[in-house]
Amino acid sequence: MSSTAPVPTPTVRPLTTRDADSLIEAAARAAEGLGVRGSVTVLDAGGHLLGFRRDDAAVLISGETSTRKAYTALQLDAPTADLVDLVRPDGLFHSLPTALDRPLLFIAGGVPLHRDGRLIGAIGFGGGAPEQDHRIATAAIAEADLV
Repeated sequence: MSSTAPVPTPTVRPLTTRDADSLIEAAARAAEGLGVRGSVTVLDAGGHLLGFRRDDAAVLISGETSTRKAYTALQLDAPTADLVDLVRPDGLFHSLPTALDRPLLFIAGGVPLHRDGRLIGAIGFGGGAPEQDHRIATAAIAEADLV
């Protein structure tokens, strides 16, 4: 009779405040390059706020939209740009936006963050056109080396 020890699961370094700061700075540079004034939100894997910045000239609602986009990307582990069609009246998730206590937002600009194949958080950007917001979030991830 042989006994096998359980195989330890590899530890994945969680998203840190330093990572969040890097993402926020990278998003600010990407937004400036596009002439967009907005807000960026970074959440950890538990959905807790790790970082937030709203440009002085951004519309106030951009803070809420960036946070909801990050939360949606985190909960569904998918870029919000990929989910838009799923909430249309004939879509698979058509009732999901109103089914939860904490509202999801199915507009491009939220992207999950992974490290070593594991979900570690999400970033959301709000303030520009949806395509711009998505581009800013993905540019921030690439620059911060969290692809």
